[in-house]
Amino acid sequence: MAKRHQEHQSLEEVLKDFVSDNNLQKGLDKVAAQQVWESVMGPAIVKYTNNIKFNRDTLYVELTSSVLREELSYGKQKIIDNLNEEIGKTLIKKIVLR
Repeated sequence: MAKRHQEHQSLEEVLKDFVSDNNLQKGLDKVAAQQVWESVMGPAIVKYTNNIKFNRDTLYVELTSSVLREELSYGKQKIIDNLNEEIGKTLIKKIVLR
């Protein structure tokens, strides 16, 4: 950490420095994308969700119901907007429903 010489540094600044120094942001983004899917979509949809992966700017969601997959495909942009709003930044740009 390059900023050790400073006496007073907030915990938030220390954690941000740690994340950037150790290149951990991609991993944190993957975890955030998975968690936000579960919180935004709710238990009814999560029940039909098998797997969630985040790679680059795309969220891959594997669903067990073809009917639900078709229904969700009509509102992809709204889902993306809601997920990004919950995360607090534009992280997800595309959703692939499988």
